[in-house]
Amino acid sequence: MIPAPLRAMALLAVGPVLLGAAPQPCEVSATVTGLRSDKGRVLACLTARPSAFPDCAKDPSAHAVSVPAGATVDLAFGEVPKGRYAISLFHDENGNGRLDKKLLMPSEGYGFSRDAPVRFGPPRFAAAAFAVDGGEQRQTIRMRYMF
Repeated sequence: MIPAPLRAMALLAVGPVLLGAAPQPCEVSATVTGLRSDKGRVLACLTARPSAFPDCAKDPSAHAVSVPAGATVDLAFGEVPKGRYAISLFHDENGNGRLDKKLLMPSEGYGFSRDAPVRFGPPRFAAAAFAVDGGEQRQTIRMRYMF
């Protein structure tokens, strides 16, 4: 017969294996290249909800980041659960907190994870989405300017 304290310790040791360990969060970060100036800030968001992409305002779980602009910018979104995510960002050169437009087209820089192509409007979530499934996930995003 195994003493009760040893049985309890054994159960604690194998419990996570039997029940399935909780998924470990993963670090997500991005490097943004191609900024035309160091004026203003780069505003970015990370979302797992296709319906909230690219604006993220509809996703209360979105991870938003704002950093000063520079030649190259590093963004750290922190730890997120495993899943599929997409990043959208823009270069807020005048610091007004929104993407300015000229003739219905962005007059400030913008970009998306996986450098998703932009045609008539922003890309769909599926074009920018990437898997977060363990370890660190790092994206490189090229800033684009129309004007």
